[in-house]
Amino acid sequence: MTYLHLFRIHATPEIKSTYGEELWNWYVELKNFTFVFRTGGEPWFTYNFHAWSIPVEFRGSIVIYTALQAFSKCRPNARLLCELGLIFYFMYIADGWFCALFMAGMLLCDLDLRAARDELPDVFMMLEPFKEGIFYALLGISMYLGGVPSRTWEEQFLRDSPGWHYLSYLKPQAVFDFKWFYLFWAATFLVASISRIHWLKSFFETPFNQYLGRISFAFYLVHGPVLWVLGDRLYAAVGWIRDSHAATCPGWMNRFPLPRVGPLGLELNFFAPHLILLPVTLWLAEMVTKFVDEPSVRLAQWLYRKTLPAANQS
Repeated sequence: MTYLHLFRIHATPEIKSTYGEELWNWYVELKNFTFVFRTGGEPWFTYNFHAWSIPVEFRGSIVIYTALQAFSKCRPNARLLCELGLIFYFMYIADGWFCALFMAGMLLCDLDLRAARDELPDVFMMLEPFKEGIFYALLGISMYLGGVPSRTWEEQFLRDSPGWHYLSYLKPQAVFDFKWFYLFWAATFLVASISRIHWLKSFFETPFNQYLGRISFAFYLVHGPVLWVLGDRLYAAVGWIRDSHAATCPGWMNRFPLPRVGPLGLELNFFAPHLILLPVTLWLAEMVTKFVDEPSVRLAQWLYRKTLPAANQS
């Protein structure tokens, strides 16, 4: 917000006429955005559209905290059944796909803890000889379902997409935006399989991937502003022109035109801007991690310790 006004950059969102007006608009949006139980208004924070998932994740976390307490005294197998019951409710009865995702994570964690103690239910022991094939199958299914066509919410669009006609009939009535049903299964199968496929687990444990994990939250926060401030101009420069460019960055249009050749998603004039965007985003993510994210965590921990009785402040 500040740098858009400081340098008079036209991007997303459109800047207000004065900085004071902008600051007030930012405050109004932010205070509403921070109330995760709001039932009206825009779900977006226009200064960073991608942050829409933060309140969604917070609500999912509350489901986990509640379920942990509610099931804490259940028998182990009964707890698993309760977790499965909530997943079924959130996905097939109510449109609570994000709650189903969080509950699936809790279920997988519960199974991992029981596997470490060699206390898995008997049905899993029966499948032990076939586990390698099962997890490779889950990985393949997750990769396929993760590519669900989702350009519109219309079920007919999914039904008409090659390879998705019969799969489209699996969508429950409760789910409004069909992509989340398929992405739920894709994410669950992917997380379940990666740690059980040795070479894939080893890949994600490499230093670079661990580094990406460290900066992932900051990367999530900065990638949107980078795309619509710098990326939009680079795309315009190489020939990806939109109607809005005439108002936001007319001087960038076709500045360095490149041919639109190559496979879909890897066209030369689409790929080239990412040679700049990726390192810039990684650098910004590192800076935000180092100077914002990690200090914020330390501050929260310090404040929490201040609320503890003197004997526990360590």
